[in-house]
Amino acid sequence: MLEHQHDTARRDKPVLDPQEWELIDQALYHSMEDHAPVTLTLFDPFVDRQAHGIVMQVDRQLKRIKLRVSVDDWGWIDMSEIIAAIT
Repeated sequence: MLEHQHDTARRDKPVLDPQEWELIDQALYHSMEDHAPVTLTLFDPFVDRQAHGIVMQVDRQLKRIKLRVSVDDWGWIDMSEIIAAIT
């Protein structure tokens, strides 16, 4: 029964239209060029996650971004996880 409740709480990933992707691209570019902080909303089937940092690199071939979250800490984020970006 708990497994069924868990599965019914699962959400589908929203489909972003081209205009939303353009806004995300602009925010990523602004962060990378100006070293400005950006807040990314990352899709999760149960609860969306937030990632805060500065975009250091955009790898369009592998469709991922390198996000610096502190002076000594960074990570790669798959662009398919991003559903919103705010600078």
